Amino acid sequence: MEEINPDNIKTAEIVVGVPSYNEADTIANVVKKLDQGLEKYFKGRKAVIINADNNSSDNTREVFLNTKTKTPKIYVSTPPGVSGKGNNLRNIFLKVKDLGALYCMIVDSDIKNMTPEWVKCLLNPLVKGYDYISPIYYRDEDDGSITNHICFPLAYGLLGYNIRQPIAGEVGFSRALVEYWLKQKWSAEIRKFGIDIFMILNAIQGKFKLCRVNLGSKVHKPSAPKLDFMFLEVTDTLFRLLSENQNLWQKKISCQGLPLVCQAKATKYPDFELDYRPFEKKATSEFLARQKSIQKCLTPELWQKIEKTTADKTLNIDSSLWPQIVYEMFYQYHTGSNRKSIIKFLRIFYLARISSFIKKTADKSPVEAEQVIQRQAQKFYRKRNYLLSLIKGSL
Repeated sequence: MEEINPDNIKTAEIVVGVPSYNEADTIANVVKKLDQGLEKYFKGRKAVIINADNNSSDNTREVFLNTKTKTPKIYVSTPPGVSGKGNNLRNIFLKVKDLGALYCMIVDSDIKNMTPEWVKCLLNPLVKGYDYISPIYYRDEDDGSITNHICFPLAYGLLGYNIRQPIAGEVGFSRALVEYWLKQKWSAEIRKFGIDIFMILNAIQGKFKLCRVNLGSKVHKPSAPKLDFMFLEVTDTLFRLLSENQNLWQKKISCQGLPLVCQAKATKYPDFELDYRPFEKKATSEFLARQKSIQKCLTPELWQKIEKTTADKTLNIDSSLWPQIVYEMFYQYHTGSNRKSIIKFLRIFYLARISSFIKKTADKSPVEAEQVIQRQAQKFYRKRNYLLSLIKGSL
């Protein structure tokens, strides 16, 4: 790990981490807002801002180090050729441990509308004894599709946790939780985009104290170009951790929300446009090319339902069909051996679910679209016994 520590910082009470890869155009504004937040809300506490980079080629390092702040800064980087958000966060975790920090937070380096108030919301609850701070955002319904259609409904429906943003880029966490994370197994997927779901599931599994904060709207660079490999890395990590920690879901549950302990100033939903047609075309073509293999992974009853949706030569997946598809695919993942293929097959249905959702909510307001997402999560909860019956039947 490369490190540049201009002020020779050896200890800190607060660490604020900013993972990055080629974010020279946005990181300066993020760092300035972090510095303002630390000065306003935590003046007198020993804090440091750490940029954990993937050896960016666009001067991210120089922009970060040259941004004027009152808070000292440290730059760390993975070696050339080593990438992945998880690797960046692991470097932040190692520095938290090295510096002996008590309170920690991270923010993505591409946030365009961050305010100093975010620092207060993500750190104050830690001082009060919480271990993991999960955010709520005002987001356009087409932004965060992996969250909306995989991570949130499974956290809600299977685990019983109403965590709206389980793979958020902006979270707060305690040193105790950092030490717990570092003791876990780190797969290749966790070292990439699987890191966020790894963090929240281990916080739940380790029985740490969780809460949520409302940060208002989130405006950042679109993640649509990265959705393909993000889905594979996030979902494989999610399924693997669920499979390894059956105690989290093979039991009776009731849905519980997290305490809301901080509310940022009210803001409007950001506008975000996403064209459904590329997702629909890719999902349909890949489904038709692989349907014989996919059929073997699903029950005859579900397969008949799916076949009916392709009557117009387009794969359409609505919110009633989607939970059964996810649960049957997870069952195959949990009990089978060809796990990579299962995740790739599920990705096809996920792309179809995105396109179907975009079409259904095209004329709805953000509030109405959010209600569709919430009702989908409730369907995952109502359908969870179906998964449990599949598991029980296989024993």
